[in-house]
Amino acid sequence: MRALVSGGSSGIGASTCLRLAEAALGRGEQPMIAVCGHEANTSQEQVVRSIQSMGGTATALVGDLGDPDVPSQLVEAAIGEFGGLDALIANAGIASPGAICDLSIEDWDAMFSVNLRGAWLLAKSSYEHLRLSHGSACFTSSMSGQLPHAGSGAYSPSKAALTMLAQTLALEWASDGIRVNVVSPGMTHTRMTEKMYADPEIKKAREEIIPLSRIGAPMDIANVIEFLVGPLSGYVTGQDICVDGGFTKSILSHIPGRPSSQS
Repeated sequence: MRALVSGGSSGIGASTCLRLAEAALGRGEQPMIAVCGHEANTSQEQVVRSIQSMGGTATALVGDLGDPDVPSQLVEAAIGEFGGLDALIANAGIASPGAICDLSIEDWDAMFSVNLRGAWLLAKSSYEHLRLSHGSACFTSSMSGQLPHAGSGAYSPSKAALTMLAQTLALEWASDGIRVNVVSPGMTHTRMTEKMYADPEIKKAREEIIPLSRIGAPMDIANVIEFLVGPLSGYVTGQDICVDGGFTKSILSHIPGRPSSQS
């Protein structure tokens, strides 16, 4: 399993790197994971060391996906290390709250340059290598890309566009034997959301509206990503799996009053 994981230094990306390595070793394969981050840091180093301690191969790559030259550079570096690519996990993303009409052009462009254009360029650069390996790709979107999220700035629009990008690629690449899927996390405790969940009242209020009664952990998402790029999902492509503890499907249950069959 030769994989490139953007946003692999922490949170969902870090858990995905570890889960991919663990699953590959369990299948008797040698994991080779490119752990990509915005900049070098101790978290990224720890992920690399953890994979190496399992018996896998890992390399740390850095670059700002908002720079249009970086995605191809990351892919080329991974290919140089591994000799090919079996899986692309386009996981990196940024968020910045705000009302749509309060956004500047710079705010809008910054969100789309990382969340959408960066993922597109990673996919574009990975295509030939995935075609050769009959590999797969998984894009990390969000439940906020499935449902409008007021106050999220350009985040919801960028994630909705990312989902459509991935599903379009799934159709275009199917004849090449490349599968493309999407995972859409719900409320998940990551470094990005850590400050919010440090407030016990917010954490409790959110848990109360999730059918499974807990906030998701990064590994909950990583498990689904590993499935989507692994051999057990060999007939799955173009899908968007929402990993949210049942939250988005529970919206009607929040309507006051109980349904009744009585007229």
